[in-house]
Amino acid sequence: MKIALIGYGKMGKAIERIALSRGHEIVSRIDVNNQDEFESPSFASADVAIEFTTPSTAVANYKRAFAAGVPVVSGSTGWLDAMPDIKALCDEGKATFFWTSNFSLGVNLFFAVNRYLASLMEGFPQYHPAMKEIHHIHKLDHPSGTAITLAEGIMSCDKAVKGWTEEPANSADNIVIAHERIGEVPGTHIISWDSPVDTLTIMHEAKSREGFALGAVVAAEWTAGKKGFLTMDEMMHSMIERPQLLDIIK
Repeated sequence: MKIALIGYGKMGKAIERIALSRGHEIVSRIDVNNQDEFESPSFASADVAIEFTTPSTAVANYKRAFAAGVPVVSGSTGWLDAMPDIKALCDEGKATFFWTSNFSLGVNLFFAVNRYLASLMEGFPQYHPAMKEIHHIHKLDHPSGTAITLAEGIMSCDKAVKGWTEEPANSADNIVIAHERIGEVPGTHIISWDSPVDTLTIMHEAKSREGFALGAVVAAEWTAGKKGFLTMDEMMHSMIERPQLLDIIK
């Protein structure tokens, strides 16, 4: 498979290593200093582009890739106000787009555990949730996209939780999300359910970027040849329904 990389920092290089080890070809590498590469024949030859950049550049990157006829797999966060526009392009047949707030297969299992726990907690109103996310100092947005996805999972399963906030003073019906930016931490998410008598805590801690990079390459492999707006849930369900597909993550 021919892959284009949009964003060639630490994450882009980790994706490149894994893609090459899985037998793929990197046909284009786009970063801040070579934006004209979007119009190149090499970029247009890609079966899929994997995009990890910044909130301020992500949407423009998607649209330039769509204009070249290249499907996009992206893990950039902090731009979701523009999601309706991107989905509309997919619905109109003008784009193929796979997005998730976190490509780690472990995190996506954590999403499922989080929703299940929240559904149990709906019957125990004495417990109230809170969250903390910790990332490296280069991550610009907060809370993380993963934290927002986790919060939305809780809200969908426990109707007592009406929303999320970063302001502790607004905690009555909301889950408060605290954030820290420390060193080169790949990503840690901690969810606690506190009552007057005890606290129940679940946590996911990434050990390196490799898990995110592997998930992104697996998603690119799954996306190639498909059309429209694609999600991690769809990919995970297809793997569970067809266990032989789990071999691709080994």
